Amino acid sequence: MKQSIVSPNAPAALGPYCHATVSGKLVFVSGTLGIDPASGKLAEGVEAQATQVMKNLETVLKEAGSSLQHALKATIFLTDLNDFAAVNKIYGDAFLGVYPARSCFQVSKLPGGASVEIELIAELARRGVALAVASNKFQAGTEKLVRLFFPGVEFAAVFGQRPDVP
Repeated sequence: MKQSIVSPNAPAALGPYCHATVSGKLVFVSGTLGIDPASGKLAEGVEAQATQVMKNLETVLKEAGSSLQHALKATIFLTDLNDFAAVNKIYGDAFLGVYPARSCFQVSKLPGGASVEIELIAELARRGVALAVASNKFQAGTEKLVRLFFPGVEFAAVFGQRPDVP
């Protein structure tokens, strides 16, 4: 079953569409422009627009139960491919080093006179509380094995130092 997402903190849609649609475990975010939600005006210049686009995407994803760190695929539309480096820097800085797959295209025109538009697909953030289990299974009990359990995922880490290891 699909769910339409309309964020009160994102700019109003410029047409008959919602900010995002959730279907299953995926969030499909509509093309997003660099419009300041407070003023309703397009930011001036491609860098300011790209910065605002990333903020707007994060706002919509948060409303849907996701974040940029859960993005799987992005599509960037530019009216001038010469702006690629500037937009790429702002786009890259918005992620924590784990980037989604991406395409970038030059188009002749974007709605509202925008210079950049980005749409993306993300997965929903995992919800629930992690269960941590610690056990003393190492020599002299000086190390602790900690396992974090999430639905379908297990992480294990060892904390401390064994006395026989410098």
